Amino acid sequence: MKEYEETTAFLGQWGPYQKIVFFLICSTALANGLVLFSLVFLNGIPKHHCIIPEVNLTEEWRAAIIPIEVLNGKQELSRCSRYRLDVVLNLSAQGLNPGVDVNLTDLHQENCVDGWNYSKDIYQSTFVSEFNLVCKDQWKQPFTSSINFVGVLFGSFVSGQLSDRFGRKPVLFVTMAVQTIFSFVTIFSPSWTVLCILIFLASSGQIGNYVAGFVLGCEILSGNARVLFSSLGISLGFSIGYMILPLFAFFLRDWKSLQLGLAVPGLLYIPMWWMITESPRWLLSQGRAEEAEAILRNAAKKNKIEAPDVIFGDPKEVNIQAKQQYHIIDLIRTLHVRNTTFLLFLLWVTVATGYVGLSINTAQLHPNPYLSCFLSAVVEVPAYISSWLALQYISRRLSFVCILVVAGSSLYLIQLVPEGLSGVTIALEMLGKFAITAGATLVYAYTAEIYPTGLRNTGTAVCGSVSRMGSILSPFLLSLSVYYKFMPQLVLGTLAFVSLFTTLFMPETFKKPLPQCIEEMPKRKRFIPSKKNMKRQSHIQYNTCNLGSWRTVGRHKSGTPYLDEKGVTTEG
Repeated sequence: MKEYEETTAFLGQWGPYQKIVFFLICSTALANGLVLFSLVFLNGIPKHHCIIPEVNLTEEWRAAIIPIEVLNGKQELSRCSRYRLDVVLNLSAQGLNPGVDVNLTDLHQENCVDGWNYSKDIYQSTFVSEFNLVCKDQWKQPFTSSINFVGVLFGSFVSGQLSDRFGRKPVLFVTMAVQTIFSFVTIFSPSWTVLCILIFLASSGQIGNYVAGFVLGCEILSGNARVLFSSLGISLGFSIGYMILPLFAFFLRDWKSLQLGLAVPGLLYIPMWWMITESPRWLLSQGRAEEAEAILRNAAKKNKIEAPDVIFGDPKEVNIQAKQQYHIIDLIRTLHVRNTTFLLFLLWVTVATGYVGLSINTAQLHPNPYLSCFLSAVVEVPAYISSWLALQYISRRLSFVCILVVAGSSLYLIQLVPEGLSGVTIALEMLGKFAITAGATLVYAYTAEIYPTGLRNTGTAVCGSVSRMGSILSPFLLSLSVYYKFMPQLVLGTLAFVSLFTTLFMPETFKKPLPQCIEEMPKRKRFIPSKKNMKRQSHIQYNTCNLGSWRTVGRHKSGTPYLDEKGVTTEG
């Protein structure tokens, strides 16, 4: 039986059908870019201090009742305490002046028992000001961000299995609906607990539609079109949404208005249900050859190409392949697949932790959060272009070696920059963000190229789920700067160098067709194959996914059968 891509080569790679699929699926990623880092604004911490009730205080005491604290070398009003109101009232009634007649450091302080005043210079309102996530409840603010990535973890894990079981297209649109609906319902959250539950559900839908759309595009497109889609197209769609986010946030500074603005675009994707097809490759893996042929014939009509009378040949041969059903346990069932899966886990955790951590941290590069968020998004564009070029011209393992060396080195070098050269520090961190972003793009394409059709979406989703553990911990990783300013960068740099070592044990997938079954999964080879292996491999050609269409005519010394389509014995 021919390879799927060889069978469908008559469609070409870049006809009207492929262009429609390409741009529509890339547009779905725009919504993901809008919402993934929206908590930078929705969960922002405005300046705040204790409320001073309307009581009989002199202007001097009203101005002095909030203690002055030094934070990061600057004097600021205390955010969580005030001088005891009853004592201050008594001193004010006696006509004593603060700092002249009374030494303020001798006064006792109390918590903000009457609540907080929140500055509206940047935000009109956020989750923090709505639910008072400050002072003793300050832990709830980063925890809210972590809940977002817990939802992403759950969505990655569940959506992959659902997509492999029920199809790419249904899961793509169902998860888009989940994201839109729960993003809207979040506006009506009566408490912080309910808010976290709704954020969890919305984020699970957000990552679910991204993974399903990514795999759907990779399976429909082929050749250079697939490389362009996986490395540049869908990533640029995400980046455009990411760059639009600060524009939305700038004009919608109330968190409820912003949340509504982020939910409404989801309605624009409803008509796409009738414009995007199911993956013929997935249908074929499920034994639904007639449906797959119908989609391909319709695609040929759109491309103004005449389809062959028979596309997939004898349906019985297709059914033999279709019987191979894979489950999540197949990711660790055999030694080869298990080793590959665990190495991918480490690679995914590294890029996910680095990407989320640096994205959150670079948002603090400028006092204006809208500008800093935009800059953080812009640096991703050259990263996506670089990853696209790498996928076309450089082997996968060499690409990851270069990326991890740049990321690890730039993050390590930050601590060596003199105190006054803040521009150099920012440039090095942005270089690290550039490299990690390129790696995050490549790892999706690389994973899709390693796993077979029946396991591809599950494999990609499970790897994504494991990587979310790093995303969940990223907000807390940044808090390590309390102990050492550059501790977060050192941790991320160390992860990069550890992953650099493991890439030497990863298989190569450069310019190879997508595997249809586990037996076709690429295996690790030497960087420079021996002449003996190259000669032996040149005489071996067999289809391990469907032994019904080949004959076993002998065995090599290693025990590998050598097979011939016409029944002619190959050389061993």
